[in-house]
Amino acid sequence: MSGQTQESRKTVSIMIPCYNEEENVVQITQAVIEQMQALPQYDYEVLLIDNCSTDHTRELIRQICSGNPNVKAILNAKNFGQFNSPYYGLCQTTGDCAISICADFQDPVEMIPEMLRYWEEGYQIVCGVKTSSQESKIMYRLRGLYYKAIKRYSEVEQIEQFTGFGLYDRRFLEVMRSLDDSKPFLRGIVAELGGKRKEIPYDQPLRRAGKTHNNLRTLFDAFMLSVTSYTKQVWRMVEVASVALGGGAIVYGAYQLIRKKLFWDEYNAGIAPIIAIIMILSAVFFFLLAILGEYVSTMNQRIMHRPLVVEEERINFGSQTPKPMGVCAALVNVEKAEEARKRISVARSLLASGSELEIVEAVTELSHEEVLGIRELMTRES
Repeated sequence: MSGQTQESRKTVSIMIPCYNEEENVVQITQAVIEQMQALPQYDYEVLLIDNCSTDHTRELIRQICSGNPNVKAILNAKNFGQFNSPYYGLCQTTGDCAISICADFQDPVEMIPEMLRYWEEGYQIVCGVKTSSQESKIMYRLRGLYYKAIKRYSEVEQIEQFTGFGLYDRRFLEVMRSLDDSKPFLRGIVAELGGKRKEIPYDQPLRRAGKTHNNLRTLFDAFMLSVTSYTKQVWRMVEVASVALGGGAIVYGAYQLIRKKLFWDEYNAGIAPIIAIIMILSAVFFFLLAILGEYVSTMNQRIMHRPLVVEEERINFGSQTPKPMGVCAALVNVEKAEEARKRISVARSLLASGSELEIVEAVTELSHEEVLGIRELMTRES
């Protein structure tokens, strides 16, 4: 009976992305472990994925892993960006669910039990949604404008103030693995493809130690990736603006021509109107070219089918190999389904004439001797 209980225990994975977090990585790992030790009904694993840190983060990660086999690590060969590394880390977890949490303590570890409670109630995704933040008021307001703009213009309803902090069920993780996307935008994927979802409000605290890596550039990167991935409205607005400015230029040109015809000797507009029109049209042209470049760049990166991350080292994974991603993951699922279909077909053919043992062997991977042993054990227990 105890063996059955052990087998039925669920495993929770906590994925922590790191980049130059030497002042936080030990503390956040310990805080997460303490939270999970307070939940003895679950097994757990902690996965630290380092995005090629340049400080002492990697040395500390190796020390943590050497002292606790439940802590695993993936060390990237280079910095693959703020989106690819956490996404890849989630896809490499092995638990029944995975929780993504930042290393800087801005995602409260105290919310882990609440997330697991909602997960047990049947929610596939549990999102942490910021209702306030103790960071810079200017940055928080800029983020708010960013979220509102994306939510308004996206073809998929986006989640405001959601940074990726949350719990993801194994079924959704399989969906993530099967996507053939070298530039994944997790927040949009959750909104577009996620199942039953629960949003939990929280107040984002200040970063506990170290220097933040989030700035206007990273915010702009997130904005452009979400725009190029989930909306065509920018193109539509540019089209409308181009038509309006073009029409205005034609009307203005006609106005200047008529005035010149009527007042040939008195009217002298000079080149100022021409320069103004050229500058306006040039601004529109270059803005359109920049937007086009963003779309083409994103498309090019996706068409090349490059890996999300190239690993340099794995720690505490044993003989486990990296989980397949993209098309490879889809092929693995197809192979599993085909194998199951074959087994079911064999079992159906045996239902009329086959023995009980033959049917069990057909639908499982157990040998004849193993089936006999299990049957004998069940007979003894009864």
